[in-house]
Amino acid sequence: MGEPIFIGLMSGTSMDAVDAALLGIGEKNCQLLATHSEPLSAEIRSAIDQLCRPGNNEIQRLARMDRRLGEIFAGAAQNLLRAAGKSAAAVSAIGSHGQTIRHHPPAAGELAYTLQIADPNTIAELTGITTIADFRRRDIAAGGEGAPLAPAFHAAAFGDPRVSRAIVNIGGIANVTLLNRGPLTGFDTGPGNTLMDAWIALHLHRDFDEDGAWAAGGRILEGLLEQLLLHEFLLKPAPKSTGREQFNLSLLQNYPADEVEPQDIQATLAEFTAASIAMAIPGDIEEVYLCGGGASNSHLVSRLRAHLPGRPVEDTGVLGIGPGWVEAAAFAWLASKTLNHLAGNVSSVTGASRECILGGIYPAGREPAP
Repeated sequence: MGEPIFIGLMSGTSMDAVDAALLGIGEKNCQLLATHSEPLSAEIRSAIDQLCRPGNNEIQRLARMDRRLGEIFAGAAQNLLRAAGKSAAAVSAIGSHGQTIRHHPPAAGELAYTLQIADPNTIAELTGITTIADFRRRDIAAGGEGAPLAPAFHAAAFGDPRVSRAIVNIGGIANVTLLNRGPLTGFDTGPGNTLMDAWIALHLHRDFDEDGAWAAGGRILEGLLEQLLLHEFLLKPAPKSTGREQFNLSLLQNYPADEVEPQDIQATLAEFTAASIAMAIPGDIEEVYLCGGGASNSHLVSRLRAHLPGRPVEDTGVLGIGPGWVEAAAFAWLASKTLNHLAGNVSSVTGASRECILGGIYPAGREPAP
């Protein structure tokens, strides 16, 4: 028999699509076998966005969207299998991250929590495949941040004992994994695409700044950039995690944005992302590899290279997994850990009191279709 096969399902803070990855996972290697992206409609994105903030009738809206996203995630898994020519019976389990709607890491005097939706019962029932979900809350229960969870996968998939590497995921929020510098280290660095996406949506009614073209035509507002770089999260030591609760357009409320060109603010927000990522990468890191949607933003990548002179900055495709599929692949890998009763978090990364088996297992409950 070949290596066990797992599916990873992921929708990030950008909320643009459900990414699905099919992985063959062995004891010492993993191979990306197939990928599929299931776009989320404007209606679904808007409904998710509303759930990320306090509002009326939240419980009913949350429950309905939980079920609806379960159906969409299941459809993404089924479409992935069709594209790969594989049967559901060939898959050991699905690892579903779900869609984060709230993330509140530990803070003084407050109870930490995180919430991802996309009903795993629905996924398991519709696909006929055992589904593992709700990965983050066990780490929080053990005193951790609940994030980031990908560093252990980054170490397994991209580590090389001969060289020190940084793996940078630029989704809505950016995070970094530092490899071969002693104990495994990883943490959120601050904004990825979220501020740029929100600003261009407000002014040009686009979902994102394709290739960073709008930002590239603007000028950096140095005063605003200096103000943004003083954000308390950037100065906080790891372990740390964040979300849109901290990085949203309210950061501009004390800046006279109506007195400058919107394009210049976009350029400044791109520079903020690049500079805050670079701040998090120590000088002894020899190589930097990017994944996530931001890896395809050539302007953002060029600015990051400018902040990291003398060090190669490439995407993870050169290491075997394309930049758009790393996060989905990570949750396939985490599902394999859970199914084999192995810990998935790294306490030095999340700050948890111990390393835990993550997530809940939702058995298929019926024979999968051939």
